[in-house]
Parts: sequence; structure tokens; C-alpha cells
Amino acid sequence: MDGFFPLVQLVPYVTTIFGGLRAGKMVTLQGVVPLGARRFQVDFQCGCSLHPRPDIAIHFNPRFHTTKPHVICNTLHGGQWQAEARWPRLALQRGASFLLLFLFGNEEMKVSVNGRHFLHYAYRLPLSRVDTLGIYGDILVTAVGFLNINPFVEGGSEYPVGHPFLLESPRLEVPCSRALPRGLWPGQVIIVRGLVLPEPKDFTLSLRDEAAHVPVMLRASFADRTLAWVSRWGQKKLILAPFVFYPQRFFEVLLLCQEGGLKLALNGQGLGATSLGQQALEQLRELRISGSVQLYCVHY
Repeated sequence: MDGFFPLVQLVPYVTTIFGGLRAGKMVTLQGVVPLGARRFQVDFQCGCSLHPRPDIAIHFNPRFHTTKPHVICNTLHGGQWQAEARWPRLALQRGASFLLLFLFGNEEMKVSVNGRHFLHYAYRLPLSRVDTLGIYGDILVTAVGFLNINPFVEGGSEYPVGHPFLLESPRLEVPCSRALPRGLWPGQVIIVRGLVLPEPKDFTLSLRDEAAHVPVMLRASFADRTLAWVSRWGQKKLILAPFVFYPQRFFEVLLLCQEGGLKLALNGQGLGATSLGQQALEQLRELRISGSVQLYCVHY
């Protein structure tokens, strides 16, 4: 995440933390504090409901409007705030860009600002309960990154190392088609990120060969809440996993090409594989995405 990107106002911003939080995970937040900022907050939430309000395991709250600017950290449990933890000498400034890094350890979270350690905060609720990131208040956000190990490792369910979610990225037209002039080869990863529409019907990701055949199709049906591989002859093989495409929630699909087929991960969770020979993989020439989604990233 070198440098800073063009600004975009996308606050409040709420998204799933793919794979949840656990020790070793890192979240980065990049942006600018407006000149007239009073306060903003970054909440690591236990859910995303509005009523009742979810528990907030970690509430990170810089305040600029007081005589002595400072940061408050706290925990909301059962609708009640606990005792505040306060840090003076605020390392963020109005009108300045910043890079925040939240590093989650076994017993506490550490925060650095622009590469320098700033605070640590001991957990008061189990880190395993956190599944949502919320950003609110007077802040301009340009990028959010979730960094950890590869979700395709056996038994793993983490978010992959790599590309930050650039919030200023333009939306892509749907249906979306991308050429694969060299086909697919072992080790290649296809990344698709987007937002499910308010009243979704379906979502389809297909890979086509030169003859316009579809050897690989992934289809999500919102009517019966199923996810399945669909063969070129229309046969469906259900993927036995919780259906995690939610209206107005972000999603990420990863397809890892390997010898013998493709492995699938959805929102950081490995969901198995589909078989396909190496020759068939090399003959794929088009990636096509359609359905009830807004697309922000198609990377391969």
C-alpha cells in the first residue's frame, strides 16, 4: 500500500471482516482527516444490526475538538459502555493524511499511526466474536486492507495476504467480461470483490473457452440460498457451506488455479474445489460475471 490514493467520502462505511478476527490478523486504514474534523471512530463490531445495537469489542475514537485532542478506546457490551481508556498526544492531525495499522495479538490490539506505535488495548470481549468493521464520523477513507495468511492452506480460514480494498475504485459494469488470452495456469488467483444489491436474484461467475463453452460456472441463487458449481451440461453440484451473500453487504470470491482444477474461497473461507484438467484450464479465454451485484474489483 505505497502512497495515498484520490480521496472519496464513504462514511459511514460498514463491511464484513472476511474470515473474522484472530491473533495475527492485521487491518490497515488509509485516508485523510478533514480540516474541520471533530471526531471519528473505527469500531470492530460483533455483528452489523442497527436494532439492537451490536456489541463493539474495540472502539477506537480520535477526538480533535477538545482543548487537548486525544484518543478514546472502549468496549460496548450489552448496550453499556465500559470504562474508557484514554491516550493523550494524538498522533493524527486535522488536514493530514494517515495510515493506521491495527495488529491483533493474543491478548491485545496494537495500533500504529504512520508507521509508529501509538497504543495498545487489551481485549474485553473475545476477539472471535468480531465479524464487522464500521467506520463513522469526520474522516475521508481511501483504502481498507485485511492482511493475513492464505485461505487455501489446508484447514485455513484466513483472509489472504494482498490487495487492499481501494474504496475509490470505480464500479464496473455488470455483466462484466474479461479476456484470458493465456488461459489459466497453476498458482493463478482470480479475485472478484463487490456489493450485493438490496433485492438480489442471482450471481454467476463463469469461465468460457474459445468455442464459448462454459466448463466452469459458479452460481449463487438468492431464492433458495444455495451456492453451486454448474457443469457445461447444466448439472449442479451444491457447495455445502453457509450461504454468505447478504443484501447490501460486501463479498469476495477467490478462485485458485491448481493442477486438476480450481479451489474456491468466499469471504476468506475455503469452500473446496471443482475438477478440471490442465488442458481445459489452459483453453479458457473469458471470465464473465453477471447478476445482482455491483463490482469493484476483478483481478487475475
